[in-house]
Amino acid sequence: MSERSSGFVPPVRNDNKFKLGFFAANCSGGMSVTQVPERWQNTWDNNLRLAKLADAAGIEFMLPIARWIGYGGATDFHGNVLETMTWAAGLLAHTRHINVFATIHTACNHPVVVAKQIATIDQIGKGRAGLNIVCGWNKPEYDAMGQTLPDDHDTRYRMGQEWYDIIEKLWYESAPFDWDGEYFKLKGAYGQPHPVVDRVPIFNAAGSAQGRDFATRNADFLFTSAIDLARSRAEIAEIKAMAAAKGRDIDVLTFSYVVCRPTQKEAEDYHHHYSQQHADWAAVDNIIRLMFAHAESFPKDQLKLIRDRFSGGHGGYPLVGDPQQVADGICALHEAGFAGSTLSFVDYAEEFPYFRDTVLPILEARGLRKAFKVAP
Repeated sequence: MSERSSGFVPPVRNDNKFKLGFFAANCSGGMSVTQVPERWQNTWDNNLRLAKLADAAGIEFMLPIARWIGYGGATDFHGNVLETMTWAAGLLAHTRHINVFATIHTACNHPVVVAKQIATIDQIGKGRAGLNIVCGWNKPEYDAMGQTLPDDHDTRYRMGQEWYDIIEKLWYESAPFDWDGEYFKLKGAYGQPHPVVDRVPIFNAAGSAQGRDFATRNADFLFTSAIDLARSRAEIAEIKAMAAAKGRDIDVLTFSYVVCRPTQKEAEDYHHHYSQQHADWAAVDNIIRLMFAHAESFPKDQLKLIRDRFSGGHGGYPLVGDPQQVADGICALHEAGFAGSTLSFVDYAEEFPYFRDTVLPILEARGLRKAFKVAP
């Protein structure tokens, strides 16, 4: 499906070779499972400040985590979370250039409602809304809502497929329709208004075979971890081949955390300070236990490395060093085949300006990104 006739292209579909976004700014602690006092405070004011900084710098997107139960530990990591649809609506109203995604769980959000919500916030953002689909994995959240987490991935993704099929009909067709499915029964359903763009950008994170089949069938961007770049290179080739077999093209994104300082020693010292000396290890172990029991987001044969990376940035790829080293790390992700990455910082709004001023110009000089100029 092409974009609307005005020629508008959502920011995540621009021609930068390597896209950048912020991840989890709506969550307490962001992506850093740490007890340091300067860890991210996910207030609305902080999120709005960060969104405006990102908007002015040409960052392509902001992506939230939908979380309903924290991970415990001394900080109750992710115990305080801004709901993603209303968060996205507010940020879209206050920005001009950036895509803002809502992250939605299929199991607890009715597709007719979600289709209407996304179409509405796409009006607010003039075509800059996006949808990140989560088919479910976190059992305590199901328990909190009185639901049962299906033990098998097939059931979760079969429901997710039906859920998204309904949303697509509501977005891209005008006639009322009935639906007699396995999970949803609809009569005379239709969706007006439609989204501003002809194709709303879709994100999906997938590690399992079922998840990757779903993502390559439906998503424009698939998120996966970058634990080992040689392994990632092979995985990305496989993912793209899966999409091509379905007649589709898909880009693969990952997530990273950044500690950028004027010298390598300063960056490594701070990284050790917050991610090792002052990590919330109880929360780290809780996350890993839940994810390894109910999701397939990370390779289980690299548990030690994954545990260390969780305290630093929720398992993301570490970009730790001076500006040149951080840029080198981003280039390595690009060379492995990733089309972009999310970024996180211990304190996003305080640390991003240094990254903006020192790392982005290096990426522009190397041809991965174009200099961003705000239109008058």
